[in-house]
Amino acid sequence: MNQDNSKNFKENYQKLQQIANLLTQNREVDIDQLIPMVDEATKAYQACKARIDSVEQALSKRLENEQTDF
Repeated sequence: MNQDNSKNFKENYQKLQQIANLLTQNREVDIDQLIPMVDEATKAYQACKARIDSVEQALSKRLENEQTDF
């Protein structure tokens, strides 16, 4: 696995956790920060999802190759 992609996934996942924690732990959210937080969370989610999809495709191809070798 590419180290940059791994780091990118990890950083984006941590960002999602951080935003989720901030929103769930605070009774009062700064309304001026809400849209930027949602935008940041959306970008982080999309990056994580793209990486997960890429890994799933790679694993599927490897499993298909393994099955054809038998």
